[in-house]
Amino acid sequence: MARKNAFYAQSGGVTATINTTACAVIETARKHGNRIGKVYAGRDGIIGALTEDLIDTSKEPAAAIRALRHTPGGAFGSCRYKLKGLEESRAQYERLIEVFRAHDIGYFLYNGGNDSADTSYKVSQFAQKLGYPLVCVGIPKTVDNDLAITDCCPGFGSVAKYVATSIREAGYDVASMARTSTRVFILEVMGRHAGWITAACGLAQDKDGEAPHILLFPEIPFDQDRFLARVDEIIRKHGYCAIGVSEGVRTPDGKFLSESGLRDAFGHAQLGGVAPLLAQLVKDKLKQKYHWAVADYLQRSARHIASKTDALQSYAVGKAAVELAVKGRSGVMPIIVRKSSRPYRWAIGVAELKDIANAEKMMPRDYITADGFHITAKCREYLAPLVQGEDYPPYQNGLPAYVKLKNAAVPRKLAAFKI
Repeated sequence: MARKNAFYAQSGGVTATINTTACAVIETARKHGNRIGKVYAGRDGIIGALTEDLIDTSKEPAAAIRALRHTPGGAFGSCRYKLKGLEESRAQYERLIEVFRAHDIGYFLYNGGNDSADTSYKVSQFAQKLGYPLVCVGIPKTVDNDLAITDCCPGFGSVAKYVATSIREAGYDVASMARTSTRVFILEVMGRHAGWITAACGLAQDKDGEAPHILLFPEIPFDQDRFLARVDEIIRKHGYCAIGVSEGVRTPDGKFLSESGLRDAFGHAQLGGVAPLLAQLVKDKLKQKYHWAVADYLQRSARHIASKTDALQSYAVGKAAVELAVKGRSGVMPIIVRKSSRPYRWAIGVAELKDIANAEKMMPRDYITADGFHITAKCREYLAPLVQGEDYPPYQNGLPAYVKLKNAAVPRKLAAFKI
């Protein structure tokens, strides 16, 4: 394939290390100057391609790109925007190819989760159908850790480290105040369908009696009476109770405990706060004083406490994606392959996008204790290596020093397109 430009975009909820992947993509592409011309980033994800709103990353000096490795958020903007089926949204796919042709783009690198893998696969199919030479490579990213086939997802290790640290520290706080004040603390974490982040909270407990005492997973139907009985039992035994709960906890009939009734751009249920709901339940039924917190954006943006393992893997998948692209490997995604857990060894493998698109990897039942309230030793063995090591950003005046790119626009060549 002749020398072509590359299009890179970030999609869905960002992570503490998605820019680490962006750094790897751009740095690796610059080393393949004989095959890749410029790397154009989509402003706000795939929307940047549809609206021809491209960013010329060649305008950024090497130092700025290198600083991306330690910067949270999405440097080029992300989006929650899902392309529909090839026939249903044919005009959008045609527009993508039109933009790629106008800017001599021969590589499409899409950095995201389940829906992004689906988009990458559909774009590769459509380009092939039109006979347009486009190499499409998906790049994994999601704090939810629910992508199929890959052992773990870049972005997850850092959020896991953050929530485990947070509930351990909060546990010490509550324990010190429990005799005369708060006895129940609830931390709500992300996870609509899969309880991986909730499970990560469990790493904070080294021995019985330490926080967290209870974990509530989407995979285990919520039983109000059993929950209240366990909270009461733990308070009587240890004096306080720290709880980690997924936003996606469901009732026995399958409804989200905290569903607001709204939907996001991907069609997913918008979830309200399950932590305050549970806290009120504890107050009403057990008459206990409580505090609750929602980790929300803090858990996925906490670059200051990122996992070194996660940072290394996030860079590795970006580098591998470019290397796959220049080899002409289309319709694929680089993945993490676990070689062993003790000692922890991993490598980069390759999977087909069609096998990853729209599939979800749930928590195995044997990762959750028989009573449904905590993680097993098997789960701990899986999770523990993913939070290992520290990868601190540089600090300036006592605070993390992050980079903000110029994000220079590429001149438009086409007529406007309404999405």
